[in-house]
Amino acid sequence: MRQIVLDTETTGLSVSKGHRVIEIGCLEIVNRRLTGNEYHCFLDPERDIDEGAERVHGISRADLYGQPRFADIADEFLDFIKDSELLIHNADFDVGFLDNELQLMQHPQPSISDYAMVLDTLSLARTLHPGQRNSLDALCKRYSVDASKREVHGALIDAELLARVYLAMSGGQAALSLDDEATDKAVKADIKGRLRQDDMQLLVVTVSDAELDAHEALLDKMEESAPCIYRKNI
Repeated sequence: MRQIVLDTETTGLSVSKGHRVIEIGCLEIVNRRLTGNEYHCFLDPERDIDEGAERVHGISRADLYGQPRFADIADEFLDFIKDSELLIHNADFDVGFLDNELQLMQHPQPSISDYAMVLDTLSLARTLHPGQRNSLDALCKRYSVDASKREVHGALIDAELLARVYLAMSGGQAALSLDDEATDKAVKADIKGRLRQDDMQLLVVTVSDAELDAHEALLDKMEESAPCIYRKNI
């Protein structure tokens, strides 16, 4: 199964206010393994970047001068994600921005869902951990994914972190943390239930007379050179 972990960075939070995509980062997973195949680009948004957004991702308008526009890379990007399952944290946000970019360039198929299925990892996390914090940062801590190298948000590094979180979250191999106490108790209760004594069927293996004689003969031989500790207290 081919999956693409996808993340974007934008000029701001709202498509309705004219904000645009400035970075796309994608990593490929095949049969639950990162393949090393990736797609990454910076984009000229043709507008200014909100100060709040710049503080989050550290990308300024000056950094993007000379970068391609979305319309310039749309075909290669769509070819990369085609027929995959997209793994996106808070998918409505990223898909909404990407759909908007397709619409602005008047693409004949202006919807990401025409090219790939979408799995929202935020919705998955909320199902697995109801009532808990399920931001990417919180999930990295919960699943012991090292995020120490990330000083600011970036599409490619966030895609890598999300890939590792998703593989842990969907594989059931998460390291327990303090906010997983309820899960820990549930697991222990399940183990206790499985090990009830009245459900056990113990196999008792007996030793034959011939085996006992062979064992005694071996101990006799050992005692020829030194006292045999295996016969103490017998």
